Amino acid sequence: MNKTELVAAIAEKAGISKKDADKALAAFLETVTDEMKKGEKIQLVGFGTFEVRERAERTGINPQTKQTIKIAASKNPVFKAGKALKDAVSK
Repeated sequence: MNKTELVAAIAEKAGISKKDADKALAAFLETVTDEMKKGEKIQLVGFGTFEVRERAERTGINPQTKQTIKIAASKNPVFKAGKALKDAVSK
């Protein structure tokens, strides 16, 4: 499913126009992104949790040259599915 199909499905289920559904989806995505940039965690009970996890700096090996390289620290977005979502998908 792509964004257009998702917007159409949201519009149909909510009984709103596709334009309004697109605005709502865009606002949701923007809000989640902004909060994650701040390092906040977004918990949607039953659905899941969006959060940022930090990875420490570490050393690795370049497979072509076999030289040791330094891999910089980074922040990665993570989604952890909630129990209700896991149960719904597994049935």
